[in-house]
Amino acid sequence: MVKIRLRRMGKKKSPFYRVIVADARSPRDGRCIEEIGTYDPRTEPATVKIDEELAKKWLCSGAKPTDIVAKLFKQAGIEK
Repeated sequence: MVKIRLRRMGKKKSPFYRVIVADARSPRDGRCIEEIGTYDPRTEPATVKIDEELAKKWLCSGAKPTDIVAKLFKQAGIEK
């Protein structure tokens, strides 16, 4: 199964995240299929940049977003 999830980047106590498409069995920071965006919760307001075209392509292909990624998609106005 393919999932759309967050990959933690940055240094200790100052994380930012990349929104990636990866196999559900791979580790959190392991190999990914494709990067489709970024999320920085430290800025005010939080910065979310997602490639809408790629996100829709993967959603239509059957990839399941995690709960947090689904919220980010909803904020960005991305639906199937």
